[in-house]
Amino acid sequence: MNDTLPLDNPLRSGLRLSRTPEPCTMVIFGATGDLTSRKLVPALYNLARERRLPGGFSVVGFARREWDDEHFRTVLRDGINANSRSGPVESDLWASFAEGSGFHRASFDDPAGYASLKERLAAIDEQRGTGGNRVFYLATPPEAYPTIIQQLGAAGLGRSPNGGWTRIIVEKPFGRDLESARALNQTLLAVFDEPQVYRIDHYLGKETVQNLLVFRFANGIFEPLWDRRSVDHVQITVAESIGVEDRGGYYDSSGALRDMIQNHLTQLLCLVAMEPPIAYDADAVRDEKVKVLRAIRPLTPDEVARQTVRGQYGPGNVSGRPLRGYREERGVAPGSQTETFVALKLFIESWRWAGVPFYLRSGKALPRRVSEIAIQFKTVPTMLFADTPMNDIEPNVLAIKIQPDEGITLKFGSKVPGHQQIRPVTMDFRYGTSFGVASPEAYERLLLDCMLGDSTLFTRRDEVEASWALITPIHQGWAAGPPCPFPNYEAGLWGPAEADAFIARDGRAWRRLSGTHL
Repeated sequence: MNDTLPLDNPLRSGLRLSRTPEPCTMVIFGATGDLTSRKLVPALYNLARERRLPGGFSVVGFARREWDDEHFRTVLRDGINANSRSGPVESDLWASFAEGSGFHRASFDDPAGYASLKERLAAIDEQRGTGGNRVFYLATPPEAYPTIIQQLGAAGLGRSPNGGWTRIIVEKPFGRDLESARALNQTLLAVFDEPQVYRIDHYLGKETVQNLLVFRFANGIFEPLWDRRSVDHVQITVAESIGVEDRGGYYDSSGALRDMIQNHLTQLLCLVAMEPPIAYDADAVRDEKVKVLRAIRPLTPDEVARQTVRGQYGPGNVSGRPLRGYREERGVAPGSQTETFVALKLFIESWRWAGVPFYLRSGKALPRRVSEIAIQFKTVPTMLFADTPMNDIEPNVLAIKIQPDEGITLKFGSKVPGHQQIRPVTMDFRYGTSFGVASPEAYERLLLDCMLGDSTLFTRRDEVEASWALITPIHQGWAAGPPCPFPNYEAGLWGPAEADAFIARDGRAWRRLSGTHL
């Protein structure tokens, strides 16, 4: 009942949490785009609803459309109504949120727009008590990043007045190869210091991904088994059931390796494989992630052909609905060689993981939307039941479900009552069932962390460059080889047949993913 009360009602004071940032202003560049209305503003609204935003918090949308403050607020309200996990806006809460929201019309390359932005931010500091604290969010196409960063620097907006702080959030993709990532880092660090820079990967804001560190390092039962002596292999899957939809132009210059593997899946790999950090703080955690990336065995051009598989979907059906082929999508070249599916095998050359293969796969137009990390353990060294009817024993699997049903599942063998038979059974943990509340959206956690100055779940400069150092040679190996016979899988299948043969050569198989069970 308290959730419907105005922000200043004393009955809501019990909802306040200890992690509340200082008053600040968030400037969203590209505020007329889909990301703002679909993710960012609903996340900010939900933080306000849960009393996690400071008093005086303000939002300024920066874009070139001919909007005014009132129209911008209407668009934001519509976005919250359509996309917020908490449902339609509450009128009193919205009134307070909208009061601090406004639109600043300017082109990204117009110095006058940044000069007037500087004046507007100073006025907000005075009127709403934001103390010079600013977050700049680049929710724009990546080609606009350098222009915005340089204009912020030229206008003197890289540093805050009045002893405040300034931070900048940069969306993916952060570069398209190692060279461009380094160039973008140089552009950023010419204006901002590294501690001011927050390179965002929304996967790290998901509850299950955050819980992976707690699961590993706050529980004594699994960590002794978390190495090459007990683990047979690891599978990391991020599957999407949709095609490229209206992103054909962007996606055709990107592909699955850049769009998903370089950031989301390598981040998940790092959290699975990293050593315990010396402390739970940003640099200690990211130090260990960088060590993992640097320990991955680089792929030579010959290994690229053997340790990777590419696919591109053709026409088919997903969950009973027809889906046209990738090359038929708007903005996609008729003979495109862009991959919509990729699978690869990586090895981490460390004492913990030597010889353990990590299989990564991601694709579009697959049967289900499901993401998980699966740790498959080795079978027992002596098959006690080999000469009995109970000799069909499946390996133990620990599956960390990231979406759609966040949770953790352990599979082990058990005797069927009254029968000489062993059947796999599962122990399930589900966030929604166990805690009785919906998990917050990833952007809620990440936006709050940035305002608090906690960069643990953001990517550091050396981390993003180490990731590109791994991925760029794969693109180079593909470019040096012959064209692929695309399309090579129907929409609605689990990728090309070559992907199944790829893992079968190692005597293993991809997991059958239903989205709800092992």
